[in-house]
Amino acid sequence: MNLFSPLTLGELELPNRVVMAPLTRVRSGRDGVPGPLVVEHYRQRASLGLIVSEGTYPSHAGQGFPGQPGLVTPEQVAGWKNVADAVHAAGGRIVAQVMHAGRVTHEGTTGGHEVVGPSAVAIDGETRTYEGKEPYPVPRALRAEELSAVIEEFVQASRKAVAAGMDGVEIHAANGYLLHEFLSPASNLREDAYGGSPANRARFVVEVFEAVADAIGAGRVGIRISPEHNIQDALELDADDVQATYGALVDAIAPLKPAYLSILHKDPSGPLAQDLRTRFGGPVLINSGFGAITTRDEALAILDDGHGDAVVVGRPAIANPDLVRRWQEDLPLNTPDPQTFYSEGAKGYTDYPVLQH
Repeated sequence: MNLFSPLTLGELELPNRVVMAPLTRVRSGRDGVPGPLVVEHYRQRASLGLIVSEGTYPSHAGQGFPGQPGLVTPEQVAGWKNVADAVHAAGGRIVAQVMHAGRVTHEGTTGGHEVVGPSAVAIDGETRTYEGKEPYPVPRALRAEELSAVIEEFVQASRKAVAAGMDGVEIHAANGYLLHEFLSPASNLREDAYGGSPANRARFVVEVFEAVADAIGAGRVGIRISPEHNIQDALELDADDVQATYGALVDAIAPLKPAYLSILHKDPSGPLAQDLRTRFGGPVLINSGFGAITTRDEALAILDDGHGDAVVVGRPAIANPDLVRRWQEDLPLNTPDPQTFYSEGAKGYTDYPVLQH
């Protein structure tokens, strides 16, 4: 097993173990439809073992950013079909990351749809809307009887992703968005069956996973988590509580045989990540980068040392459409331009050069 050997993830067969991270690039316009530029961006990166799409909203209330793509309208689904067709024609594989932003948004972004979360606790900070920066609002706490409708949004978006030709979906339970908000004791102050104990805080995420797996098959469903990432006020500061919460989540979904578990953690070889990997018992994708860019040497070491089954990379995949070849042959890399990560147009999106033979 090495970084450039094949890997089976449930129903997916990967030619290598370099996975493109879900990367927010906000280039789908106000209608959330992936257009020709988005198609080209993903097509260029088809040689990566697996592409995970940018976070894609399952309902208008779940939209987190201006320019974010959705999986709600027929036009959005048609746009993703063009993406999937182009990636497949170039020999690649792509899954849709289904992401509900929860409280990490504003009505100026959602088109007036109410901002919701597990509890009425706002993020301390500002968000970018179509009209400019605004303070995060206090979300309305979802009632227990409303949760089944939110689960159904994840299910319908996942069905639409598969209908569009995507190879599966990744459920986004990381980085402070809705599902992570249920996991974190800082954002989940509920006193019902979905709050309080670690198992209760994990319950909603488990129910979302079970419903999506039932709809499209667990072998096409992965899940992304970021324990102790402490971003967007989804704080997890008690190590024992983190272990119990994520342990409960992983123990509940592991018997369903998900396609994979993707763990974003600063210490992928440490006891937490490795305990979750053991408990999961299936393929685990490791993403160590966020504070620091993942290097070739680090990616090779994660697999050589047996700490994961694949490596998830972001910024190197942004700047190097042919990253697998460059890493395999140890060739120089393009440098990513952070100024263009969240801008518009082709610059810093589809204009990074590939190596000429």
